[in-house]
Amino acid sequence: MLEVDRERARAGTAYPQHAFEIALTVNGEEHRLSVDARTTLLDALRDRLHLTGTKKGCGLGQCGACTLLVDGRRVVSCLTLAVMNQGRSITTIEGLADGELHPVQQAFIDHDAFQCGYCTPGQIMSAVGLIQEGRTRSDDEIRENMSGNLCRCGAYVNIVDAIKDAIARGLDPREAMTEAVEAIRQDAEGKET
Repeated sequence: MLEVDRERARAGTAYPQHAFEIALTVNGEEHRLSVDARTTLLDALRDRLHLTGTKKGCGLGQCGACTLLVDGRRVVSCLTLAVMNQGRSITTIEGLADGELHPVQQAFIDHDAFQCGYCTPGQIMSAVGLIQEGRTRSDDEIRENMSGNLCRCGAYVNIVDAIKDAIARGLDPREAMTEAVEAIRQDAEGKET
């Protein structure tokens, strides 16, 4: 088995003219590392923090395999720079469960909402975000809002069923919608000042 010196990887040197010392809060833990200004959040998580649950798919923001949550909102991490995420709460698939599986994770298992599993972490993180955003009023709305996450195996019908089941297990989209609207309002007020 490959042994990784995590401290050495975190302290890896970037070119001095491009290096930034940053602190990322990932799954509730703060991590300090030095990164090149051009390092994506995806690469920082996978290569520097060794959190490999978030998958590298297209690298163009088109497949959704790298979806995670930043401050509770869905983000494709291959298009987001690590330095832009200081002071934000980043949640990866590794941080979703708290002792037992998250309702969306359990629903994906119960409904066979995956086949090869490569896209599953991004699908689950997107589903959690979409539920939190309150965008689950109909099957069509779920499909539309999950359309940024591709599944080459074609598990889409089961993914929609899993999301509906997760909502039935107690995730409240109405409350989430209220929170999402409030967050959007606060963002808008923050940009005006």
